[in-house]
Amino acid sequence: MSLLNKINTDNLPKHLAIIMDGNGRWAKQKGMLRAFGHENGTKSVRTTVEACARLGIENLTLYAFSTENWNRPKLEVELLMKLLISSLKKELETLVKNNIKLNAIGNLDNLPKVVQKELLEVIEKTKMNTRMTLTLALSYGSREEILNAVKKISDKVKNNIISIDSIDETVLNNHLYTHDLTDVDLVVRTSGEHRISNFLLWQIAYAEFYFTDVLWPDFTEEHLYEAIISYQKRERRFGKTSEQIK
Repeated sequence: MSLLNKINTDNLPKHLAIIMDGNGRWAKQKGMLRAFGHENGTKSVRTTVEACARLGIENLTLYAFSTENWNRPKLEVELLMKLLISSLKKELETLVKNNIKLNAIGNLDNLPKVVQKELLEVIEKTKMNTRMTLTLALSYGSREEILNAVKKISDKVKNNIISIDSIDETVLNNHLYTHDLTDVDLVVRTSGEHRISNFLLWQIAYAEFYFTDVLWPDFTEEHLYEAIISYQKRERRFGKTSEQIK
């Protein structure tokens, strides 16, 4: 019996964020090049996106390429960029069919022009979709995101657009890449690592965490359901006591 039957659809995370880790190790275990792992990881992306849409999750954010990933071997980076282009072209039909809106966050100007072009085309063609928002974190680093927000706010203070006294969490949040998204409710990381890796540091302040040893290319719908069931068993107090919540 599928774990899907155990999920309470009235208590889903509104924003699920996934650190897709383990492509390289998966390939290495099979005696293949890392590229083989990245290619197979795209299958898990499609499976997860479609499963989240069917469940009714409103926002899904995938950590696809970090600012630190630019330091990987040149050939691997080039492959990842080519894979991104082919995936965008291939999955456009799936996004449209499932009424999914594509979004992207990060320092997108650092992406190759051809990647930017393909990305913006898919974003444009799906912008009216309403079932779920799929956000790709590309050339993304949370520290850089927060620093950029601070610089923008400082510039507005300097030019008397806003006052220092008016700066609060809402103001900072409005200057982040994710200003149109809700805070993250659940973070899932695959491959057995227990790190955040500079991902959505501001947005995960009260998120629940779920770590699994499963490598990303092996991640299935059932693994997703396990993470959501674990989330639903937890009491989210947001600083309050259990008695106050009840």
